[in-house]
Amino acid sequence: MNDRDIAEYLIAHPDFFERHAELLSGVRLTSPHGQRAVSLQERQIEMQREKTKQMERRLAELLRYGHENDDISGKLHRWTLGLLGERDPHALPDAIARGLRDVFDVPYAAVRLWNVAAPYAPADFARNVSEEVKIFAASLATPYCGANTGFEAVTWLGAPSAPASVALLALRDPNVAGAPVFGLLVMGSGDARRFHDGMATDFLSQIGELASAALGKLRADD
Repeated sequence: MNDRDIAEYLIAHPDFFERHAELLSGVRLTSPHGQRAVSLQERQIEMQREKTKQMERRLAELLRYGHENDDISGKLHRWTLGLLGERDPHALPDAIARGLRDVFDVPYAAVRLWNVAAPYAPADFARNVSEEVKIFAASLATPYCGANTGFEAVTWLGAPSAPASVALLALRDPNVAGAPVFGLLVMGSGDARRFHDGMATDFLSQIGELASAALGKLRADD
């Protein structure tokens, strides 16, 4: 008879220790906190304490995530109010980038658009966008977060040195499925962990959609 056979027998006969209660008091186990021997009851208490500690750590982690999400939601609200309060369409791209820097403490941010209406074509935000950047932006179904591998669009940030991590958000009409991309929002940081490939992108996606909706008024008529 091996350990599995014994375990299966005890599972099949839960009344075994009721009929042999004296065995429980005699069982001695090694404590996980040393080499001393403890009773089965003491070992069960220790195991329950460890489970309780794990649950407390998990609860603390969930609370921390909740506070972080509340903080980000508040910042997103402030940033959105800034967009709604900007009445000059020419100033809107800069307001978006400036708000990201000021509200979210993003070191560098920039916006470039293409296929804009004629009045906006001479603006800085509608210039110097290569076909390669447009093709890359069109390939982004979700925000790119990760290392800066020499993206051309990162040069728009005007950073004194190349950012270590970047976030790239394609701008397209959020209300139209399969809408064409008409711009790119770029964020960068010297911290390699600020934007990493394992991070959640829910809030970034919301930022991209809000920016797209606000900037849609600058597009040329299709």
